[in-house]
Parts: sequence; structure tokens; C-alpha cells
Amino acid sequence: MDKKCIHAIVHGRVQGVYFRDYTRREAQRLGVCGWVRNLIDGTVEVVAEGVPEDVDSLLSWLHKGSPMSEVTAVDAVEEPPDNHFSSFVIRYA
Repeated sequence: MDKKCIHAIVHGRVQGVYFRDYTRREAQRLGVCGWVRNLIDGTVEVVAEGVPEDVDSLLSWLHKGSPMSEVTAVDAVEEPPDNHFSSFVIRYA
């Protein structure tokens, strides 16, 4: 099965608005694996891997974000799939 992996940085008002939890829920709904975490500069980092269409759907969702967030930009690059993710989790470090 072909997989796609993206590494994204989400800019805007994305911390303190449940962005990570909503991202985890959306990724799980789509069947995408990987992780999400806050960065010290106020952005949110996301690594997502799965079926290409599902990863693309999550990437589109990142541009909208959680109900209280205000996404201003998403910088995303495609990376080779890692194939070691088994779920989608929130990282705290």
C-alpha cells in the first residue's frame, strides 16, 4: 500500500485553542498516524502519515483548524514515509 507523509508547521493563533486535540481527533477519524506538538515559537508541528488521500484531507483541515483557532499559514513538505507510526498522538516535548 502506498503511503504519504507530510511534515507541517501551522502558524497563527493555534496554541491554547485545543488545536492539538482537534488535530488528533481529525487524524484518528481519517485513519492517519503520526503526531502533533506545540513549538516554543507559538506554532504547531504536525507529522502525518497514511493513505495519500487521507493525509491530503488532514492537510486541508490544518488550513482551517479547530473552531477557536485562526490559522494564517501552513508550511508543509512531503517526506518519505517512516512506516513506524501505529496511531496519532499529542507530543508534549
